[in-house]
Amino acid sequence: MSAFNNSEVQLFLLIGIPGLEHAHIWISIPICLIYLVAIMGNSTILLIIKTEPSLHEPMYYFLALLAISDLGLSFSSLPTMLRIFLFNSMGISPNACFAQEFFIHGFTVMESSVLLVMSLDRFLAIHNPLRYSSLLTGHRVAKIGLTIAIRSILLVLPFPFTLRRLKYCQKNLLSHSYCLHQDTMKLACSDNKINVIYGFFVALCTMLDLALIFLSYMLILKTVLSIASLAERLRALNTCVSHMCAVLTFYVPIIALAAMHRFARHKNPLVIILIADIFLLLPPLMNPIVYCAKTQQIREKVLGKLFNICRR
Repeated sequence: MSAFNNSEVQLFLLIGIPGLEHAHIWISIPICLIYLVAIMGNSTILLIIKTEPSLHEPMYYFLALLAISDLGLSFSSLPTMLRIFLFNSMGISPNACFAQEFFIHGFTVMESSVLLVMSLDRFLAIHNPLRYSSLLTGHRVAKIGLTIAIRSILLVLPFPFTLRRLKYCQKNLLSHSYCLHQDTMKLACSDNKINVIYGFFVALCTMLDLALIFLSYMLILKTVLSIASLAERLRALNTCVSHMCAVLTFYVPIIALAAMHRFARHKNPLVIILIADIFLLLPPLMNPIVYCAKTQQIREKVLGKLFNICRR
């Protein structure tokens, strides 16, 4: 009998891509490239924002927070993903699994919070540009960042403790290449009602963020339509394109994965696995690419740095 909560389960088993185990080594190549590009892209954005005084503004501070949350998601899932696809090592101890799901859910909540704050930032910049700088001072931005971090930690802190109190008797096969709360709790042979209720509460908080983002864009659209000049309307909307892309790449896989976990009667394991992998791989990969492509200041600074390196 294991010392872990009187459980008979010594290891949970993660899963790669069923039916393609023989090709895992080849699948690991694009996965490694995605992680490499995501880590380098988000690290570059952080470096550019830190070293360029002209980018020390609220919009770019929030972009830095988005890059930190993307890096957190990448580093949280990287160990188990690479172990499975490179070495076919699927076992993970319960405590390591609970720690991983804490960080994955924590950085997920953080990214959701940052996207909400960025939408409010765009609304203030478009609705009241003259007072924008006075409303979002550096001190207030720091307070907002601290609030986001505290909210992310407090919301997911109960997850590992509520999972640890459960008993895991025989079933130990998880549905993804990393640990998620809703996936792990289903393996328990004891009452997991508290986990279900609290997990649903955290999901509602994330959906509340999405609802407020949607409301922000309704207000932005209302403000933009009141602008007389068509050119100024397009210029105002163009400042939101990068953020809208970030919102879509983050929330669409989350909603699809949550819906399939909770409501799908005949689940296709392969589809669930692919959506789950997209959820962790796509936002950290796409966000730096989109922001570098659509944000002129970021693009110019990145190209300038690359040009200087090439000249040396």
